[in-house]
Amino acid sequence: MTKHRPDYRFTRPGALIAALPAVLGFVPEKSLVLVSLERGELGAVMRVDLSLALAGEVGHLVEVAGASGADAVVAVIVDAQGAPCPMCNDDYRDLCDALTTALAEHHMGLYAAHVVDRIEAGGSWHCVDGCGESGTVEDPTASPLAAAAVLDGRRLYGTRDDLKAVVAVADPGHADSLVALIGEAASAREMDWREDPDGCGRRDVEAAIAAAARVCEGADLGDAEVAALACALGDVAVRDTLYALAVGSGAGQAETLWALLARTLPDPWRAEALALLAFSAYARGDGPLAGVSLDAALRSHPDHRMAGMLDTALQSGMRPEQIRELAGTGYRLAKRLGVRLPPRRAFGRRAV
Repeated sequence: MTKHRPDYRFTRPGALIAALPAVLGFVPEKSLVLVSLERGELGAVMRVDLSLALAGEVGHLVEVAGASGADAVVAVIVDAQGAPCPMCNDDYRDLCDALTTALAEHHMGLYAAHVVDRIEAGGSWHCVDGCGESGTVEDPTASPLAAAAVLDGRRLYGTRDDLKAVVAVADPGHADSLVALIGEAASAREMDWREDPDGCGRRDVEAAIAAAARVCEGADLGDAEVAALACALGDVAVRDTLYALAVGSGAGQAETLWALLARTLPDPWRAEALALLAFSAYARGDGPLAGVSLDAALRSHPDHRMAGMLDTALQSGMRPEQIRELAGTGYRLAKRLGVRLPPRRAFGRRAV
């Protein structure tokens, strides 16, 4: 689910469909997309695999739409096979009937439903209910929301798989080879921590900030440094302090480091990097990246507390400005540890 500021009104289906990649962060295929309308403006946008939607798994989407404050939704069915054949829409009509019933239970209505073959300039759409309306998709790259996403620093991906690749382990063999090094680093850190817990935490936070700056300058991290960072992220005080970087002037550098660690570390250590990446993305309004990061984190560590909390918040439509309030804990911990964090920023975004 992606929450977007309702800055734009859409009166043309071809324009609304063209805007979906900019909101979702990728071009949906074989999908049901629900666009919630809040007083006639674009609200939460949710997507599910079309196969799941046709199997009746739409209840959660409707619940999220209701929680977001929507009063109506537009359904967009993306299917290269179904779109060219308006007479073959029985399955889609049944789906929309089920949606209408579920929406009514949450005091919402189905404003419109369209089938589109592909979301690119010149793609064809038509209404599901046989109203006779049809047309072509406008250029997604020329959408006002696409321009806004680029200005905000968000990267748009060709497919959801391209987005998921941002957090996928790049070299599983290399990741496995780090397990022994992480164990050695943990033993060494344990001795350091016993002598001076706050000093150990302070050095770990400072090391992470320095590593983030070097990575953004094009430097590579050695395996020993990666292993040490993995151990540092396992310390609750260090990890919770580092969440504050998401709202500071060095947020982009930190996010790049978390993405690198997510692609490099083995399970379950990568879950901490994924949760940090998800928080950073969520804080700057990048719901798609936050979502795939949380999916990966919970697969790596199903009981991860922060990942579970963020996933619940994202699925319920909690706004980024509310999430950013959690960074206050990090600043308080930094003060206790004696760490000087980058200053807070008003707001900004960065793509990984």
